[in-house]
Amino acid sequence: MLPDTGGEESRARSRAIETAPKGHPCKLGAAAPVSRTLKEASQSSYPPVIPKDFNGNQPKTIRLFPLSNYTFGTKDGQPEEDPSVLARLKRLEEHYAEHGMRRTCEGILVCHEHNHPHILMLQIANAFFKLPGDYLRAEDDEVEGFKARLNERLAPVGTQFTGEGVNDEWVVGDTLAQWWRPNFETFMYPFIPAHVTRPKECKKLYFIQLPRSKVLSVPKNMKLLAVPLFELYDNTARYGPQLSAIPHLLSRYNFEFVDEQGNVAACTPGVGAPDGYHPQTKVLAGGDGADIKMEQNGDGTGSDITLS
Repeated sequence: MLPDTGGEESRARSRAIETAPKGHPCKLGAAAPVSRTLKEASQSSYPPVIPKDFNGNQPKTIRLFPLSNYTFGTKDGQPEEDPSVLARLKRLEEHYAEHGMRRTCEGILVCHEHNHPHILMLQIANAFFKLPGDYLRAEDDEVEGFKARLNERLAPVGTQFTGEGVNDEWVVGDTLAQWWRPNFETFMYPFIPAHVTRPKECKKLYFIQLPRSKVLSVPKNMKLLAVPLFELYDNTARYGPQLSAIPHLLSRYNFEFVDEQGNVAACTPGVGAPDGYHPQTKVLAGGDGADIKMEQNGDGTGSDITLS
């Protein structure tokens, strides 16, 4: 029968840790407060070699605020205008005959969770995903009409049409993409095919700079989601070609990640998230009519939802 040496080995490891010099790798493996371990682990005896500046012709750095800064609520549902895809294409055909090419505007609203960008988007019928926005009326100005569509979709009840300056809170930034519908069909492309001279619709995607805090309200028949970039990347099977291309569109920017106190906590290339944290899609509002405020757990998972 073999002797039990487990206890002896454990005591030997403990003695080795106690006698090891400060900063020795085995010290980091000893039981210690998580915050101290993470801080020490982020430091290295072998600092990286700093290359020459690599920010030529770079667009301005974008400042992102934490998801926990925003409050999300619900309002009356907004039923879809068309009962089917065929009905929607028929209405597009009627619009084109009277007003020409349809102009559609959608916004890419970006915040962050543990220094990883998240995109706010809508989910309809638990299956269909889309960005906030809609088509413009024939008489609408592009930017002002787009702000009105954003307010109709996301502004809290009682503010979208009162002229209280809600429109001014939407900062419409760069045009990140243009998608074209060549025919009265469901297919759209990020280019105009050579044989097409009269496209039926153009959809623009704009970067929307969110303020430090904001109250958003989503129709009850929809859900507002915060989707991490890594979930969108190369995921055309779930999100389609337009939404899965968003990580490519945002890759041109450098980001500053601001914490709840307004301090820059990280910037591109940034620092890693806490151990055990994995970005995931969060349901922010929709369906039950309750206002919610996203707050982070003490363990850094950010999964607590507090009704307000």
